[in-house]
Amino acid sequence: MPVPVILDCDPGHDDAFNILLAAAHPSIELLAITTVAGNQTLAKTTLNARRVCSAAGIRGVPVAAGRDRPLHGPRRVAEDIHGGSGLDGPRFGQEEPDVPLDPRGALTLLRDILLTHPTPVTLVPTGPLTNVAAFLLAYPELAGRIERIVLMGGSTGRGNTTPAAEFNILCDPEAADIVFRSGRPVTMFGLNATHQVRATPEVVARIAALGTPLSALCVDLLTYFASTYREVFGFDAPPLHDPLTVAHLIDPSLTELVRAAVTVELAGTYTRGATVVDLHGVTGRPADTEVAVHVDAEGFWRLIVEAVRVLGDGAGPR
Repeated sequence: MPVPVILDCDPGHDDAFNILLAAAHPSIELLAITTVAGNQTLAKTTLNARRVCSAAGIRGVPVAAGRDRPLHGPRRVAEDIHGGSGLDGPRFGQEEPDVPLDPRGALTLLRDILLTHPTPVTLVPTGPLTNVAAFLLAYPELAGRIERIVLMGGSTGRGNTTPAAEFNILCDPEAADIVFRSGRPVTMFGLNATHQVRATPEVVARIAALGTPLSALCVDLLTYFASTYREVFGFDAPPLHDPLTVAHLIDPSLTELVRAAVTVELAGTYTRGATVVDLHGVTGRPADTEVAVHVDAEGFWRLIVEAVRVLGDGAGPR
């Protein structure tokens, strides 16, 4: 049976590919897309989610806007990586996407789906964890309807926004702390894993060779993404972080996971937002989080290229 999934995201170049992968693959039942402020403001990330769905013919999947700022502290965006629109590169034009915005809002949509879906649902957050934490606080009685939380964020090592902290966790450390301590099964794909799947020129050429409007849009996305990663981090190819979450749900053999205790640093002068991953069990805390440590990069890219091929004519998943 397909895995019932709700994507919670902040598109974002890599989020866009995660939407495509979740919509295209028959082993995923994409129930909804909720958006959060992160890579850009909420208005922009929500528009971007609708733009991606429109371009790929993904219809019938509700898109709802969530929280526009973190639970605590100032809002930050990643304009240096994702541009002023949050999805720079392709020319979407000024026309309104034909995929509408669900009027219920993210938390109400999540509640409605968890109450009515016949089986527990997997949440896949790939931006700041504000929406998920806010939901857990608002509806604790529905936590048991969450099968697991498979997230992109954190790292077993160093960060990418500060020396210690990865962007998604740093945007809302208090929300991340709530999620990791929620008691629901959590699987974490951090920078140590996502940096293993880089969109090399060979990968971009494979997508370009599909020769569809969607593949051309994806090439534009990856070309822009490569330019900012080269300028900001000196990378020769950009890591496509977020789709590792859905790729793992499609084919768990692509990723090696270990169990570890994960703590979010909330108060460190230089380390706020860091994920402290106890890989060697030195703290004595329960090893209650699955942490990705190794990825089959070629298997991952096969899934991505196939998703772009399946959706390439803009007629939606089949």
